[in-house]
Amino acid sequence: MMLKRILHTSFVLILLLSFGIHLSAQRNTYRKKKIENLDRFEDKFIHFGFSLGINSADFLLEADVSKNDSLLKVESNPTLGFNLGIVVDLHMGRFFDFRFIPTLSFCQRNLEYTFRTPGNEKSTFFSKPVESTYLDFPLNLKLKSLRSGNFAAYVVGGFMYSYDLTSQEGVKNESFNPDDIIVAVNKNMYSYQVGVGFDFFLEYFKFSPEFKLSMGLNNNLVQDGTMFAGPLQYLKSRIFLVSFTFEG
Repeated sequence: MMLKRILHTSFVLILLLSFGIHLSAQRNTYRKKKIENLDRFEDKFIHFGFSLGINSADFLLEADVSKNDSLLKVESNPTLGFNLGIVVDLHMGRFFDFRFIPTLSFCQRNLEYTFRTPGNEKSTFFSKPVESTYLDFPLNLKLKSLRSGNFAAYVVGGFMYSYDLTSQEGVKNESFNPDDIIVAVNKNMYSYQVGVGFDFFLEYFKFSPEFKLSMGLNNNLVQDGTMFAGPLQYLKSRIFLVSFTFEG
């Protein structure tokens, strides 16, 4: 519930900020009808910038609880992380841009297990954090509207390859203590992305809030047969990203 409140609050704040900037840009355009901020911005073939964002990451999973008689359920609980990226934008035409945004992403997902205690009506709960530090390499196509004064809207989509710098893929679970057993994920992840954003052309740079969803295509699970990995059929990443890009 707390995560949902944070995301909802972030969404509202971004909309209010975007609306305020839009009104300011429209007021400025009204006063100077023939003068637009960065009026030759679209004439450049390539733009550079940077991106800051927050993410909410979790897993889409499938589990076979029959593989462990005492296992009642497995759930994925999302947590917040953040992203830092470099923007490379190629202007391909009036309505299309090709975007490459190599990004460093910090994510965490918590896998929550509920086990039935033998001979006891009480249940035992384990939370297994799965932390990842990704090097993301997304290739996106941006379909944008015509400028209206200092404002434009766009949709974006494409594919992304991610390399997990902190993956524990090769780590062996040799402990018999459930608290010490880890759930490992693969180093390599492939995703498709869809999103929407808004361009605000300010006096010295372009500011763009963007909302994007990344859905994993490959199974991230490292199946090593432990009490936590054994019942899982697959783990596929799902990441919702709210980012702010600044381009000059």
